[in-house]
Amino acid sequence: MKVLVPVKRVVDFNVKVRVKSDGTGVDIANVKMSMNPFDEIAVEEAVRLKEKGVVTEIIAVSCGEAKCQETLRTAMAIGADRGILVETTEELQPLAVAKLLKALVDKEQPSLVILGKQAIDDDANQTGQMLAALADLPQATFASKVEIAGDKATVTREVDGGLETIALSLPAVITTDLRLNEPRYVTLPNIMKAKKKQLDTVSPADLGVDVAPRLKTLKVSEPPKRGAGIKVPDVATLVDKLKNEAKVI
Repeated sequence: MKVLVPVKRVVDFNVKVRVKSDGTGVDIANVKMSMNPFDEIAVEEAVRLKEKGVVTEIIAVSCGEAKCQETLRTAMAIGADRGILVETTEELQPLAVAKLLKALVDKEQPSLVILGKQAIDDDANQTGQMLAALADLPQATFASKVEIAGDKATVTREVDGGLETIALSLPAVITTDLRLNEPRYVTLPNIMKAKKKQLDTVSPADLGVDVAPRLKTLKVSEPPKRGAGIKVPDVATLVDKLKNEAKVI
């Protein structure tokens, strides 16, 4: 079984992002970049399925600038067998990424596509669903448990009311939630091995995909600063202010 795992290069989750002074976006100059945490969970899940003997090959895919090779090497250090970089300097929006992945799905014919439910930079939560629609594949989003048996996948997914378990026929698209697993620590020997693994580079034109942006960002701004709090002498005053000033009770 072949598994395709898309991974995105994003600002590291430990970094406090800053908005550019002209409001055109987030300042990423000299900022630490890492693999999107949800995608890291997806790679880990694919590797665990391979360790169980269910999966035979894991292909990591990233779309973006040449620096995304670092993200692919990290995925290969975790356990992916090879990588594909769709190199472009265009701003990639979820629909464009889904179209690129659809072209790769047609080319590679994987039995399973596992990707993070969302990226922590734009929080779009759209790419997996769009890919499933474009490729006409069954999908299971927000997966907290994945089991593969033959040509069927059983996925436990997190919903507002609790947990939902669904069965899918393969090939399928699965997006990972936070509680699916905890990614392993990448060791130095595996980092060195990853440098020797195959990494192919293609362009959107090679895949026949138009990645021109469909949406325009008008302005990016920071949330308003939180106002200072006040102290109250007693509970009665607190209740009065909550009722008559804040109007929350």
